[in-house]
Amino acid sequence: MYQRLVLVGYLGRDPEMRYTPQGTPVTSFPVATNRRYTTADGQQKEETVWFRVSVWGKQAEIANQYLTKGRRVLVEGSLIGDENGGPRIWTDRDGKPRASFEVRAYTVRFMESKREAAANNAVPNGSAPLPDVGIDELGNSDEVPF
Repeated sequence: MYQRLVLVGYLGRDPEMRYTPQGTPVTSFPVATNRRYTTADGQQKEETVWFRVSVWGKQAEIANQYLTKGRRVLVEGSLIGDENGGPRIWTDRDGKPRASFEVRAYTVRFMESKREAAANNAVPNGSAPLPDVGIDELGNSDEVPF
């Protein structure tokens, strides 16, 4: 069996990096995706879905260095389910039930134009992808698949 998830969205906060006891870097950050559509009665609707993304190894260090809240990214990875294969369910501080989708990223890429990247001063020489580290079965990871 095989699964691959591709997300294009915006970082909801700055990445947080930590290290496993074995010394492997892990960076986590939330990504929001938006969907706009028109209902059957003509009303405009917008849905936002949040994903908790974790990146491992060398790519985790690079993501932690260059990504910041509000940056647009493309994430390729696998959806990680709970023991039943569903989203992680938890209770927030107010006692309300919540659910989150968790993704283990294989590839993370900047999705900003040269002008946006230059304005953010985050990457010298304009827009640049994060280096490919990890699994890349698609072959053409430099291209957005839509």
